[in-house]
Amino acid sequence: MKHIGTQSIETDRLILRRFQDNDAQNMYENWASSDDVTKYLTWQSYKSVSDAKERINFLKENYVKDNFYDWAIVLKEIGEPIGSIGVVDIKENINAVHIGYCIGKKWWRQGITSEALSAIIDFFFDKVKVDRIESRHDTLNVNSGKVMQKCGMKYEGTMRKADRDNQGICDTAYYAILKSDRR
Repeated sequence: MKHIGTQSIETDRLILRRFQDNDAQNMYENWASSDDVTKYLTWQSYKSVSDAKERINFLKENYVKDNFYDWAIVLKEIGEPIGSIGVVDIKENINAVHIGYCIGKKWWRQGITSEALSAIIDFFFDKVKVDRIESRHDTLNVNSGKVMQKCGMKYEGTMRKADRDNQGICDTAYYAILKSDRR
């Protein structure tokens, strides 16, 4: 892999960029405080804007690393972050990254998450030179799997009671796309 860190990416409707201090209020209001958004995630809903500020401080400290990848999903139409997408695990020994994402409920089922994931997939294959991009979801969160499928990721199997999210211990469906799968 050729690590280059979190770089800005633009799509038709989105700007994927590093989080900034002034994103805390939008992070809190647009997605991080919503129990609906965090229902199948591994972190709890934020209780205050200070939780968002703490997260942004963590991200800013890590943006100096060339192997750290975490983006604000900014909807151009409104000019503010509505979600996040990033690497939750790097497997250097097989040139692979594991992607996680979430977006505010107000923007569900509009193709926005798929647009962001598709751009991230291109970024990692074309610029970072990974061989594999993977992700997973609680099997009860079928819409997350639909996002992965829409982006060309292939279902690889379900691991029973293999993960934990805010619903408890859960079955987890795994998806991946390989460099060789691309058109």
